[in-house]
Amino acid sequence: MKLKEPNPLNFFEIRMAKLPPPYYEYILIPTRYNMISSIEKWIEANLKGRFYVGKTVGVNNSNTIESMTKVGFEDAKELSYFTLACPYLKYN
Repeated sequence: MKLKEPNPLNFFEIRMAKLPPPYYEYILIPTRYNMISSIEKWIEANLKGRFYVGKTVGVNNSNTIESMTKVGFEDAKELSYFTLACPYLKYN
């Protein structure tokens, strides 16, 4: 599903947040090679709201600290769609 109309948030360059706002909904993903740029491109092509993608430090399932990718959305519905539809989350 590609967007057909131009997004005004892209035009004014305010769609992607530079810092993680506290009111966004977030998910942490283990970081792999070019994950951040791939996720940014997928979000820009398939979603329309404001978002944040950046690196952070988190605790994985085995209770060790590792570098993770923090992905957040202003609209919680977009986070749900992202977790279900993004193909980059399916590869472990």
